[in-house]
Amino acid sequence: MNITLKVWRQKNANEQGKLVTYDVKDISTDMSFLEVFDVLNEELITKGEEPIAFDHDCREGICGMCSMYINGRAHGPWTGTTTCQLHMRAFKDGDTIVVEPFRAVAFPVIKDLVVDRSAFDRVITSGGFVSVNTGSAVDANAMLIPKPDADAAFNAAACIGCGACVATCKNSSAMLFVSAKVSQLALLPQGKVEAKERVQNMVKQMDAEGFGNCTNTGACEVECPKGISLENIARLNREFIVSSLT
Repeated sequence: MNITLKVWRQKNANEQGKLVTYDVKDISTDMSFLEVFDVLNEELITKGEEPIAFDHDCREGICGMCSMYINGRAHGPWTGTTTCQLHMRAFKDGDTIVVEPFRAVAFPVIKDLVVDRSAFDRVITSGGFVSVNTGSAVDANAMLIPKPDADAAFNAAACIGCGACVATCKNSSAMLFVSAKVSQLALLPQGKVEAKERVQNMVKQMDAEGFGNCTNTGACEVECPKGISLENIARLNREFIVSSLT
């Protein structure tokens, strides 16, 4: 199949960017979306042109680095997948595909399709820890945890911090991400010690980074490649209110 890519090119955060058109031919429908960029970059290098910078690592939907905005959707048209899991059979021969970096004040563009998502790291650092005694592992059944709580904690921990929720939200809110990180610790006994301090610190850091307020539209949940539930935002709000009152 042959496609036309309109790709955002930007040298650095201080210079203006623009969409540049590239024609990519003889693409297999079995290729992943990132493989197409590999092919295109090989052609650009052969011509002596600057290759397109884009983030990637595991290419297995685990690391969350492949943050591309494709035809107006974070990670592209497929639901529940990252960009690296998106395959060209999602498109048709002759399609024009617009690819941009994630847009958010807290995610400044580094180059082309690469954005700085270190704001997420600083949010995690501000409160994403637990104080537990180290040493040999305890027996599996030594600490009883209700299965609904364990399941909810595991589901929240599935968040890979890709930033699709931020890119999708019209206010660039990070509430889904922060709520997932708060929930995975708040639901388990190991996370109870710092629970009140943690939620206060993480929300404070989230605001300091320039993320917007939650819009309650649910767009973040729809575009999240790991299906993180909006229930986590409700839990975050409860944790925050309780910690503020007590």
